[in-house]
Amino acid sequence: MDPDRLTLFTNPQSRGRIARWMLEEIAAPYETVVLEYGTTMKAPEYLAINPMGKVPAIRHGNTAVTEAAAICAYLADAFPRSGLAPDPNSRLRGPYYRWLFFAAGPVEAAASNKALGFSVPPGRERMMGYGTYADVMDALEAAISQGDYLLGEQFSAADVYLGSHLGFGMQFGTIERRPAFEAYWAKVSARPAAVRARQIDDALTATPSPKA
Repeated sequence: MDPDRLTLFTNPQSRGRIARWMLEEIAAPYETVVLEYGTTMKAPEYLAINPMGKVPAIRHGNTAVTEAAAICAYLADAFPRSGLAPDPNSRLRGPYYRWLFFAAGPVEAAASNKALGFSVPPGRERMMGYGTYADVMDALEAAISQGDYLLGEQFSAADVYLGSHLGFGMQFGTIERRPAFEAYWAKVSARPAAVRARQIDDALTATPSPKA
């Protein structure tokens, strides 16, 4: 197998949009395999790549990567010329990892629970990794209000991932429409790679992409 061959396994109505945006940011050629829920997504061929039978996933040569946050982090390191991750020796790796995993952990969990109508019972906040929904929203607003991007002036893979959560969350009501969130999403979603990614996925589905 070609060690440089990149393949995206996705569905345009999924978190695969995050991986698509990241792939457009690194500007490396890649192939797309569109999978359908309940059929090809659960087929043995794809389960060999992701036993969870979910998208997105990528294959880079013989290396398979699942989970949208991991895909963003992997691609940023595999294609360093894109400048989407701080140098390994840079102290900016701290906030880079911090906010990437904050989005993959507390933000994802809090938004999902809100979508399901679940609220943490009073006094049980310490049992939850994110505490309360309000705690997460406040921390998120503080993170994106420190500069142009999560790392200040440097756009990174963490902005791709967290920005995607903000865009989808505000569209579907799982994340509040705070002015800071809307301003940040308007800025990151206007990037040429983000626009290209939306156009590609919108062409594959009649469902409109999130708007600021």
